[in-house]
Amino acid sequence: MKTRHLIALLLAAAVLTAWLLWPRGVPVDVVKVERSPLTQSVVATGRVATPSRIELGTQVTAIIDAVAVREGARVQAGDALVKLRATDADAAIEQARSQIAEAQARFTQLDAVGLPVAEQAVKQAEANLRVAEAEYQRAQALVAQQFYSPSKLDEAARQLDNARAQLRTAQAQRDANTPRGAERATAQARLAQATAALDTARAKRDLLTLRAPVDALVIARDAEPGDVAQAGRALLTLAEDGETRIHATLDEKNLRYLQLDAHAQAVADAFPGQSFDAIVYYLSPAIDAQRGTVEVRLRVPTPPAFLRPDMTVSVEVVIGRKPSALSLPLEAVREVDGTNPWVLLARDGNAVRVPVKIGLRGVGRVEITDGLNEGEVAILPAGGAVDGDHIRIKPPRGAPGPTPNLGR
Repeated sequence: MKTRHLIALLLAAAVLTAWLLWPRGVPVDVVKVERSPLTQSVVATGRVATPSRIELGTQVTAIIDAVAVREGARVQAGDALVKLRATDADAAIEQARSQIAEAQARFTQLDAVGLPVAEQAVKQAEANLRVAEAEYQRAQALVAQQFYSPSKLDEAARQLDNARAQLRTAQAQRDANTPRGAERATAQARLAQATAALDTARAKRDLLTLRAPVDALVIARDAEPGDVAQAGRALLTLAEDGETRIHATLDEKNLRYLQLDAHAQAVADAFPGQSFDAIVYYLSPAIDAQRGTVEVRLRVPTPPAFLRPDMTVSVEVVIGRKPSALSLPLEAVREVDGTNPWVLLARDGNAVRVPVKIGLRGVGRVEITDGLNEGEVAILPAGGAVDGDHIRIKPPRGAPGPTPNLGR
């Protein structure tokens, strides 16, 4: 009986000694390979681009009477923005109008008085010529009969010449008053000159009202009522309306991930809580060698009302998205940036190195496209375990009891 008790005690001591001496394993933290939504993106910074800037100024020196807009105002093509004092221009317009009225009055006079009087003068001259011709013929006959002396014939000839000259003068005056006559030509020239002067005066007055050439946003104002506007000086700066675009710079190492028409989310630094959509439409073929960056341009299909030219924006370009990707925390994948990434798995109580292939990289997680199965357990590097180590899985933080050792 004592022998049996002794044998039992020896066996128990042997078991206890073996259990105490048996390697307990390296304590490790683990995570499971599981499926989860995963989105990969790259981030760039840039500014809202202005399609074109227009500096609006005057061609003449004048006093500013009124400025209708301030910075931030949106204007439409043709809107009056700045009015300059037009006293001299208005006076020139009135003078030109007076000259036109005088020229038109001359036409009225020619039609109502000049031509009828000239025609009547021609008729009178023709009648006088007939009388002079008759007197000349009578004088010739009487001289031939020696009733008149030759001096009478000479006097009749002079009167005939005078009558003929008077007729030519009357005919010339009548012709001058016809539609193609000299008087009308002179009146027409004066009317044309006055009309041109009116057009010039109006054009000069139009220069004194500065209008928006296109739909635009006022981004700068350097004009106040009472100021003297100098010729060539910019009074307003406009940003032409058009498709809103963002010009950003991206680290060149991320260039391989981008493609045209990629969708992005942009956020203005001034409005951090309000993101808006953007689409990549241009990738620069050149690299900035000094900064190691590449230019990316995006268009904004529906720009928010608060967006302004030259605003600083951050752009997150989505380069991949999967609703259910087999993935691990980024820290669980070793040499993730190398050519041969791998994962240390917990299998049958041992650490086993397994090569893997990776896909998308999200925020803190990476997709495993080959090498692992869902549910497998990966060892985190913090425990220091290496390939071939006997391991002991540590209980999760806050867990009530120990976690069973896999395959002990």
